[in-house]
Amino acid sequence: MTHQTDDRFKGNRAFSTLGCGGLSLEQAMEVAHDHRIPCLELRTLGGSVDLPGYFSGKYGNPGQLAMAVGAMPAKIVSLGTSLKLTRNDERDRRAFLAYVAWAEACGASTLRVFDGGATGGVDEVRHAMTTLSWWKALREENGWNVDIAVETHDAFAIESNLLRLLDALPECKLIWDAHHTWRKGGSNPVRTWQRIRERVGHIHVKDSIGNRLAASGYVYVLPGEGDFPMAALLEALCRDGYEGVLSLEWERHWHQDLPTLEEALSTARHRAWW
Repeated sequence: MTHQTDDRFKGNRAFSTLGCGGLSLEQAMEVAHDHRIPCLELRTLGGSVDLPGYFSGKYGNPGQLAMAVGAMPAKIVSLGTSLKLTRNDERDRRAFLAYVAWAEACGASTLRVFDGGATGGVDEVRHAMTTLSWWKALREENGWNVDIAVETHDAFAIESNLLRLLDALPECKLIWDAHHTWRKGGSNPVRTWQRIRERVGHIHVKDSIGNRLAASGYVYVLPGEGDFPMAALLEALCRDGYEGVLSLEWERHWHQDLPTLEEALSTARHRAWW
């Protein structure tokens, strides 16, 4: 029996193209259309994480991309970059800035950056402050609409480190990887949500089971087949009237043994997982 999605949820479901990295933008949009997903976040296209290179080769310039995106069925909400907030140099920043014009053309509201922390300590928080100050000055100078959003990915997936970062950076926007703060950080997602919800406009979700043989200590599984407490998190999001993005980050680009993104989306819908 196919279940209906939770009508109380006020946000927008999305998926990351990390789950279908070999597809073109048009083909990824078809997947979104077929599965009634209103939003996309872009990380890989045409088999590459080099989105500026892909866009340049396919569309030539940001104006042509903007025209193409205007006729597509889903909204592009974020572009995933490889910049690390706490550990970067001038070369990293130049590579990051190559995304800006394309993000503006897509109408994306955020450019994802990793937290990049190794320890989550004071020195790394200080470097994060420097990076965000650099970005804020450039953004204001150029009148850009797109803004940085920091994904909880590395040391700042630990809740205590994350709270330290947020205290130091009151304007910092988050892409909360709820799986990482739970699996890597050992924090209950509902509790973490209650502590950081004012800063979150985009949430990554996925499912996994513990596996001592895996280097990470866990392996990803289809939505609803693992241990991630999605039902409790969804209840909390609905109760609080969350209106941001809830995105399935299906990491098939990095884990080729995973089922297809389309199977993951179908499974999530069938099980009313999200």
